[in-house]
Amino acid sequence: MRSQTAPPRAARVATWLYFGLNGFAVGMWVVHIPSIEHAAGISHPTLGLLLLVLGGAAFTGMQVAGPLVDRLGQRRLVPAAGVLLGIALAGPGLATNWWTLGLTLILIGFGNGSIDVGMNAQAVVVERGYPRPIMAAFHAMWSIGGAIAALIGAATLRAGVPIEVTLGVAGALCIVIALAASRFLIEATTDENDEPAEERAKPPGKLVWALGGLAFGLMLAEGVANDWAALHFRDILGTSVSTAAYAYGAFAVAMTVGRFLTDRVAAVVGPAAIVRWGAAMAAVGLTIVIVVPWVPVALFGWALFGLGLAGGVPQLFTAAGNLDPRAAGALMARVVGLGYVGLLAGPALIGGLAHWMPLNIAFILPLVLCVLTFLGGPVLKSRS
Repeated sequence: MRSQTAPPRAARVATWLYFGLNGFAVGMWVVHIPSIEHAAGISHPTLGLLLLVLGGAAFTGMQVAGPLVDRLGQRRLVPAAGVLLGIALAGPGLATNWWTLGLTLILIGFGNGSIDVGMNAQAVVVERGYPRPIMAAFHAMWSIGGAIAALIGAATLRAGVPIEVTLGVAGALCIVIALAASRFLIEATTDENDEPAEERAKPPGKLVWALGGLAFGLMLAEGVANDWAALHFRDILGTSVSTAAYAYGAFAVAMTVGRFLTDRVAAVVGPAAIVRWGAAMAAVGLTIVIVVPWVPVALFGWALFGLGLAGGVPQLFTAAGNLDPRAAGALMARVVGLGYVGLLAGPALIGGLAHWMPLNIAFILPLVLCVLTFLGGPVLKSRS
């Protein structure tokens, strides 16, 4: 039995909006990083330390939001996190030194981590009202939000709009969307779990960490592509800067398209197959990137890499949220948090390895993790 305060279709649209809001907010910050660095008068090393602070705040937000989702409910936490993120987004444009920027990044990170867990938990609840998987499309909306931010940010920077105005308006838009969409969210209820009592009593701890480990590997690989795809083209294949941008573009477009396609495929083959064979596809794509010196083929490799990674993480988040509806937020916080650690760690690890070996050889690390994900993918069948 379910007790819902809004039709699943309305909740689905609202959840789309929250994913798009999150991607848009993150994208607006990323696009303006060079301008903000200059306005705050900080160096690259200082910026690097502040980005670590942002990452730490996001991880903290995830771990705090998980139990709060279970205690306060998603209809309270998700809009509150969206409002916090919107307010914080205006901060970097007003920062004048390292510590004011650091304070705003703590708020951005905490808000981003909180809404990340909350909206994924809401997506799991909404998905239960549908006869087929719909999680991957929510993650595709995150990518769409980021793309919109990139276009708007580029246009406003080109037009000379002050960054404090752009980020202030963007933050206000996030607040409006967060509040307007809140009335359509639905709550999970413990009576949704129709499993026998003895099955519900089994502790999901080991399975949670297994799912988190898989999320860590896949998101580490994604982080590598985000930060190093263009540099691979420029430094290893010797392309121009403009051509190098196509490497990340191929990866990002393929991942977004793949996320829109994943749900229908998952309905036929199941989540374990999506994780396993997606990881295998990603491994093949990255192998092409590592060994092939020709730009068109390497471009295909990056696209195949993105397509392979597209569907795995949404399946892992869904599995975590369905382990125990009574503690879905806390369980999901572990998996999302471990994945986020991988996303942050990947670029840094590759950067360290690149001091000792060519960049393409350093890509063997995410390749190995993709292979391990293929081998560990059947863990999802244990909860099917």
